[in-house]
Amino acid sequence: MSKRAVLEVIALDVADAVAAQAGGADRLELVTEMAADGLTPAPATVAGIRAAVDIDLRVMLRLADGFAAGSAEDVDRLVRAAHAMRDAGADQFVLGFLDTTGAVDLAPVERVVGALDGCAWTFHRAIDRAADRDALRKQLADLPGLDTYLTAGAAAGVDEGLPTLVAEAGRRGEPGYDQTLLVGGGLQLEHVRPLRNAGIDAFHIGGAARPSGWQGPVSEEAVREWRRALDGE
Repeated sequence: MSKRAVLEVIALDVADAVAAQAGGADRLELVTEMAADGLTPAPATVAGIRAAVDIDLRVMLRLADGFAAGSAEDVDRLVRAAHAMRDAGADQFVLGFLDTTGAVDLAPVERVVGALDGCAWTFHRAIDRAADRDALRKQLADLPGLDTYLTAGAAAGVDEGLPTLVAEAGRRGEPGYDQTLLVGGGLQLEHVRPLRNAGIDAFHIGGAARPSGWQGPVSEEAVREWRRALDGE
């Protein structure tokens, strides 16, 4: 467990971002509308956060609850959003779409990724709803910029998905398994040790950083508690 683990925190605004960085976050996921599990924020929000902190930012590209890409017009909107976020200073992103069978919806993923022009990006928890995780990984393996999967290992969360996460961590180096496993979704401090022992070194928290719930701000001290746990203190 010698390698410093990455801690990514969901931020909705500048105050969240500043508190998360002060608490020891390495990266932020920028979203809005957590009632819909996180949608694309406004470019002005991204620009304000970019000006306020100097850690990495990953911006969500998602227009509606669920994991469908939507219509061709919706994909056009996502492409325009990607360009607007680039103009606002974003250079890392989060996205992912499934079709009605639970397979990766490759055409819209490729279209949006094309608008990122090589930027790093995370395929988000759509993987936890995929009909075949292994097939999805292999289909996406060669897409430019894909360096991370945000996953709990199961749709229900880390408690159920822990064996899958440990197994996938052990497949590093196989086709489709070179990307970082960023563990999030029902993640608790008690999960840290078994995940770190499995070689997992990236963690994502949202509600765990907000003791008063999603209506309240990110707590610097809550983030610091996670930083200490990840550092083995």
